[in-house]
Amino acid sequence: MTAEERTQPAGDLSSTLRRIDGRGYGAYRDCRGAYAFPGYTLTINHVQADPFAAPSRVRVRVPAGTAGYPSSCTRTKGRRIALADHLARRFAAAVDARPRRQRGSGKSGSIAIARPGREILERSSVVVAADGAVEARFTVGLPARGRTVLGREAERLFFEDVPEIVRASLPYAAVDAEDLARHIRTNEDADHLRSSLDALGLVGFVADGAILPRASGVDDRPLERERAVPFASPPSLRVSVDLPHRGTLTGMGVPKGITLIVGGGFHGKSTLLAALERGVYNHVPGDGREFVVTDASAVKIRAEDGRRVENVDISPFITDLPGRPDTRSFSTENASGSTSQAANIVEALEVGASVLLIDEDTAATNMMIRDRRMQELVAGGNEPITPFIDRARPLFHDAHVSSVLVIGGSGDYFEIADTVIRLKEYLPEDVTAEARDIAARYATGRLTEGDGNFRQVRQRIPHARSIDARKGKYEAKVSAVGTRAIRFGLHEIDLSAVAQIVDPAQTAAIGRAILLARSSMDRERTLREVVAAVMDAITAGGLDVLSPYPSGDYAAFRPQELAAAISRLRSLSAGQAP
Repeated sequence: MTAEERTQPAGDLSSTLRRIDGRGYGAYRDCRGAYAFPGYTLTINHVQADPFAAPSRVRVRVPAGTAGYPSSCTRTKGRRIALADHLARRFAAAVDARPRRQRGSGKSGSIAIARPGREILERSSVVVAADGAVEARFTVGLPARGRTVLGREAERLFFEDVPEIVRASLPYAAVDAEDLARHIRTNEDADHLRSSLDALGLVGFVADGAILPRASGVDDRPLERERAVPFASPPSLRVSVDLPHRGTLTGMGVPKGITLIVGGGFHGKSTLLAALERGVYNHVPGDGREFVVTDASAVKIRAEDGRRVENVDISPFITDLPGRPDTRSFSTENASGSTSQAANIVEALEVGASVLLIDEDTAATNMMIRDRRMQELVAGGNEPITPFIDRARPLFHDAHVSSVLVIGGSGDYFEIADTVIRLKEYLPEDVTAEARDIAARYATGRLTEGDGNFRQVRQRIPHARSIDARKGKYEAKVSAVGTRAIRFGLHEIDLSAVAQIVDPAQTAAIGRAILLARSSMDRERTLREVVAAVMDAITAGGLDVLSPYPSGDYAAFRPQELAAAISRLRSLSAGQAP
């Protein structure tokens, strides 16, 4: 057994740090290993190359007996996820609360953990085992002056700063029990609410009293309550749901079918759709959207000029393009607004989406509507696009896929809508009957395009040889760029239009998951099957299956976003299933 495999007394770390004080930075490698501190084990897994490099990787494991969490906090996976999420927030707060100390050059003395956003997600930064043991993964900047080890400063960091943070954040005795219970109850109630949608005939739910507006476009915290308008359901759409902890909750149900969200500019249409878009995740207490939930498979669709498309059957929406490219197996390096939106819809269906969320502000106009006058001027034989207005009804009837659409510019959609919700000063009104009356009184004479059916989406088979993250002779290199991109070997995967990636830790996890997905690509499995294999592996082994070493960088993601990232890899090669 090597020193890195066995647990050593904490004093050994102290002795090592004093011994290497004043030596070259590489001497810090002698510190790798596990050390028994009072109440926890500290493991230094990776030592940075210099004080300006990515900080060293460290983890702390508090055994169940010392952590002291009651079984009520850990008996289900959902409760352990909520507990771990709560502790990650506490650890980050404890890091922020420690006095700022200058301990040398570069990142010297820094302590950091992946910071959660407004969503409650399974994370690898804090992991709670079934027996109640708690492990936190974080980074530490090992102190140095230039490239000279500051061993005494490192000793203070490991024997003063880290223990103080651990004591203040991880044991049950340090936690506000009611805050933790509220976190767990909120997560469990939201899970229950989302699981109830299908039986209620709904694709979404917005609780009465919810605060939907955000502080700003770059601040996802709720708008101050004195400025925000609490949500109130129209009586005709109000639904009551009994939750395990909160009891009976009322709110607006968004029915299956085709739902339009209409209203004047700046009255809250896009704000409501954005809340539903984020409703695929649970939210922390106090967020305002704790009980805004959406079908877990819902996908936000938008036009995405310039994206690459690989062998996607967009023929339900686009046929007979000039030059005769086959739209049943459409590929392009530079998609237009309409072809990209068509591909985005088909790719979402390919991986199992049962709800599409579309805001006309970010959609291609010619993919959404073609009015009677334009139909007259540009006859059907000269127009390759079948607009969404003529596909939404067949999508629901044939494929059981619902649509929730923000529409502010075309009343033609009134003719196909099952439900019409009008926003007025952020308050919803059910105007379905009024919209139908208007549609009857003002006939547009518009002709329905397409054949009125929506056939099954053709599945693609991704080729493993096209998934390569190496950079020349170097090992696979994958890194996240916030939530907007993944650097994957020689390529950058643009995720800026994939709206439901909400945390940089999700982006990091998806990048690693693409590598894992490659091992399931055998020229027979479809993309949907490949993605399902990755999700099954994560379910069985946790997020740690994504990395050869314990890492605190990852957060749970959905199969929809993994498939979207693979589809946007510019080197992807894929065939189509028979």
